[in-house]
Amino acid sequence: MLLCPAGLDWSNAETKTKLQNGEIIVTGDQWPLFLYADYHYDPEDPWNGLLRSALLVSAYKHVFTSPSSVDKEPKATHSGNARIHGMTRVTLPSIAYIATQVCPFFANLISVFSRTDTVTDSERFYNSILEVFEDPDEKQEVDDLVVWWNRQIFPSYSSAQRPLVKNSALARIWEKRARMKEPGSVPDGSSGSM
Repeated sequence: MLLCPAGLDWSNAETKTKLQNGEIIVTGDQWPLFLYADYHYDPEDPWNGLLRSALLVSAYKHVFTSPSSVDKEPKATHSGNARIHGMTRVTLPSIAYIATQVCPFFANLISVFSRTDTVTDSERFYNSILEVFEDPDEKQEVDDLVVWWNRQIFPSYSSAQRPLVKNSALARIWEKRARMKEPGSVPDGSSGSM
């Protein structure tokens, strides 16, 4: 059921048989139910619960924060990948990556779908998720999704931007860049090095 493409009825015997015997070929842009919260797809509102399943959150935590962080009371003895690499927020490609990793994992566990990478079309699957993320018309839903993910993975995450320290190197770099972009500005010729 979790691998059944959203929009197809797994409880329909004919659909199930056609998926099992390969009469219905599932392409990478036919997203499975495991991407949805409570594994429920609403055809009237396809964003409802999209990429918010408990399974994806658990997989994300397993890969990026640590296997034990999936438990309610983490007991990690080693730092997770996120901490090791200074990851403090969820990225859109990392969400697509986890979804892509979960799909073939379940396909291999469940004998109902006999798939190879060619049949699961994992590259198309990954890219189709990124295409939605990059679509300017989907910006509000994508922004909401990122905030939701950050709250799941990094509970202390805040979407509020912290102001730069006025005289920090980064603030000065951006200030200089802004001046250079002003109409009629002339580069000062300095490279910033001594």
